[in-house]
Amino acid sequence: MVTIKCKNIAFSHIKAILFDKNGTLEDSESYLRTLGQKATRIIDAQIPGIGEPLLMAFGINGDFLDPAGLISVASRKETEVAAAAYIAETGRGWFESLKIARQALEEADQYVNKTPSPLFVGSLEVLKSLSAAGLKLGILSAATTEDVEKFVINHQLSDYLQLEKGVDEGPSKPDPALFLEACQALGVAPGATLMVGDSVGDMQMARDAKAAGCIGITWIGRADNVKGADVVINQLDDIQIVEN
Repeated sequence: MVTIKCKNIAFSHIKAILFDKNGTLEDSESYLRTLGQKATRIIDAQIPGIGEPLLMAFGINGDFLDPAGLISVASRKETEVAAAAYIAETGRGWFESLKIARQALEEADQYVNKTPSPLFVGSLEVLKSLSAAGLKLGILSAATTEDVEKFVINHQLSDYLQLEKGVDEGPSKPDPALFLEACQALGVAPGATLMVGDSVGDMQMARDAKAAGCIGITWIGRADNVKGADVVINQLDDIQIVEN
């Protein structure tokens, strides 16, 4: 067991830490913004006039991406459903609307996903040190499991992680079942597991699952994005090991 300290908060008897991916370990802002813009253009070409409200729904305003917005924190399935709802408002049937949204996001993904998003500075070093201390580490993301696995391969993180979990057909954040499933897969109790994430959904999920603690990270200094966190940090190396 390990004691983890963040600023003036200590978490004792910790056996595992789960990390969100987008906005926590991975600097995915450019990818997500471009994905939303490209998908919107594809949909707008079929349904003129839908582009501007759809971008607003995604949380995209020019070069600004809202880190608490839909495309930043929702699962792919949730993003598809939200986009389909805007399409359905134009009078198209629901299944047709879902198909248009899904195909647009898939096409956009093929266009923008060729270059992997970078790790945030310090991410690799923190994972290495926590792993060396004997902690079980995992990624628990709203991205698909396939995207999580690609991320781990691209950045050669498999030596430090025991779990690569995304959202496919099951529950999504902030459903605590997702956190409980991850803990079960690691063989660690929720009360000995920390959650590190950049969204309110991460914090709510972990709290409802009775996690050992919630560490909110906001690289841009927006503490309201991680409301409910036990402690808010601005860089991952604020996560310090006190003792084994």
